[in-house]
Amino acid sequence: MLASALAAKILTPTKHLADARPKIQLEQQIPKAFGDWQEDPTLVPVLPNPQVQAKLDTLYSSTLARTYRNKVGQRVMLSIAYGSDQSSEATAVHRPEFCYSSQGFKVTNLGETVVAIASRQISVQRLLAEMGPRNEVITYWITMDEVATLPGLNRKYEQIRYGLKGLIPDGMLFRVSSLGSSQADSIKLQNQFLNDLAASMSSAVLNRYFGV
Repeated sequence: MLASALAAKILTPTKHLADARPKIQLEQQIPKAFGDWQEDPTLVPVLPNPQVQAKLDTLYSSTLARTYRNKVGQRVMLSIAYGSDQSSEATAVHRPEFCYSSQGFKVTNLGETVVAIASRQISVQRLLAEMGPRNEVITYWITMDEVATLPGLNRKYEQIRYGLKGLIPDGMLFRVSSLGSSQADSIKLQNQFLNDLAASMSSAVLNRYFGV
């Protein structure tokens, strides 16, 4: 029993990677205007209901929710939730499937794919959320430290990998979505938005949002 307790203590991560990385400051690091895009406050991204939000407030260090509009009137909604401790499922960022379902949306899994963003190949999850006439195509991924991944086995693998090094990774849920277009058009628009955003951000923090 003593050996088991000692092993558990040794294997418990203790070093927060957030203390050794550039600090995440969502409001300052995500520009309100870039390229062909500027913030549009008239459309608010879907947010969790109060009960879910109360739980999420215990997990997240900071959140950001904005809508951007380009010069031809196309809109993309951006939502980022950052948590300083991503070391376990109990502290991990919330999946959008649950957020939308809790709001009454019918959520369809459109599958995983790889997107080229800022010279990176990022694995993303795509969803379709439907409620009445509203059809919203969603793209998201998560980061752990400077690794872009997805929930499930991939995230679990990263949690174990960092844990064996005694490290507590921080990370975020990075989500974009758009309304009123075909799935193909929405995906094309979101890909353009993400590349424009990445091109506008400081290289000092780019890996924290998009991985390496």
